[in-house]
This record gives sequence, C-alpha cells and structure tokens, in this order.
Amino acid sequence: MPDNDMQFVDSHCHLNLLDLDAWNGDFERMMAATADAGVSHVLCIGTELETFDQVRQLAEDWSWVHATVGVHPLYGDAREPSQQELVQLADHPRVVAIGETGLDYHYAAEDADWQRERFRVHVRAARETGLPLVIHTRKAREDTLRIIEEEGEGEVTGVLHCYTENRTMAERALELGFYISVSGIATFQNASKVRKVVEKLPLDRLLIETDAPWLAPVPHRGQPNEPRFVPHVAETVAQLHEVPVAEVAQVTRDNFFRLFNQAAPATPGVAEAH
Repeated sequence: MPDNDMQFVDSHCHLNLLDLDAWNGDFERMMAATADAGVSHVLCIGTELETFDQVRQLAEDWSWVHATVGVHPLYGDAREPSQQELVQLADHPRVVAIGETGLDYHYAAEDADWQRERFRVHVRAARETGLPLVIHTRKAREDTLRIIEEEGEGEVTGVLHCYTENRTMAERALELGFYISVSGIATFQNASKVRKVVEKLPLDRLLIETDAPWLAPVPHRGQPNEPRFVPHVAETVAQLHEVPVAEVAQVTRDNFFRLFNQAAPATPGVAEAH
C-alpha cells in the first residue's frame, strides 16, 4: 500500500466500463477504495460519442474526475465525429482533452484510410480548442507522427497512452511536446522491451495509467483492472528510474496537471459525489 502522503493520478481509465462484480455493483465503494489507495485524480476517457454522456456525467458528479471526448480508432461502427461536434462537446469545464484517438494497424490495418481521416479530424479539433490529445497508437509509428505534424503544425500537444512502441518514436513524440504514459503492461514479465524504453525516457515527461478495466498490473494481472491499482505502475517506474515511489507519484502528478492544464486539482482523496 502507498504511503498516505503519496497522491497518484490515473491519467487514463474508463470508469463507465469498469467491472464492478467485486463491489456488488457499488460504484461509490469502488471509488472510496480508489481514494484510499492514494489515487487523487482520474481521467475518464471517451471512446465513442454514443457513450460520451456517461463519461461527462461521471466527471460532473465526482470532483476528482475529469473527462475527454473522442472516438477510438478501433470503434469502426461508432458514429463518426465532425471537427465541429468535437469542439462543441469539448466546450465543457470537465472536458480537458480530445481523444481517445489515433491509429491501430495491429488490429485494423485494413481500415487504415478511414482511421487516418478520423485521426486528422481529432487533431484539428485539438488545435482549434487548444486542448491536448490522448492518442492510441499501435504499429503505426510514422503515420501517427506525420499526421500530428501535418495537422497540428506545432500547436498541438498530448500523450501517447499505454505506450508499447520503440524508443525512437517516443523521443520524436517528446520533441513534438508530447508525453508518454506507462500502463500496467510495464509490470508484465514479458514486457522487457517496454521497460527498456521507459527507463530511458525523462521522468518529467511520463504519466502513469491503468487503462482500466483492461491490463491490470502485476500482482493483479488477469483480474478486471481498476484505478486503485495505478500505484503498482508507479512502483515499476520508480524501480526503472531508481528513485523513490513518492518521487514518481509527485512528478507524474505534476506532469498531468501541466499537460491537462484545464483540469483543476480537487481535494485529494475526496470519495463522495458532488
């Protein structure tokens, strides 16, 4: 368990999709346990317009939850967003980023053309709003960076979440002003390549996340993931950088509020709805 003085930020999770069987469906108990684990803030990620109301409502109801708006590159059946619609939906005090967006050629290479066009729409919306991007990228390194450069024109920043690509891409993303987010994958025994990348990246450009309900970190691997498990990711980052966990908690928290600068810090550990 983390020290009571440590405060962790889960920079990427899907609260509206969590498996609450362990809590007998009691969302408030799960959130109380999250706060007890030292998690002070959570970013709830939008993946489709059809469920965006759920994501926004959670951010409205909980002072330490913020939201994003976007359509995931693997959600081929989801309603396509226009730049105007994304901009309009992002005009809300609890919405702090555009995404989840990006490119996935691992699972859907056959859909590359429309993925690229959808991604461009999101980058344009981020540029118009001034909000950062939350990017999913898998086996699409060159296209991801090229579209950021072409559409962002140096005015867009964001995070490459749940990072599993190589060091070269990460360093190019850092040059563009992006952050890299480390997920529970870094704790997996077979993820040595991910760990080697993480240990070479500057701590002041890293975020930590769960991507819950997926990718639960060790020692919870194989279970439904929850935001309260994010300290385990911080512990792995601390080991790789040979620094105290408290330093990782503080630096990644500072990074979160620097990147998502429309997110207002709430009272740490508040586990009650507004």
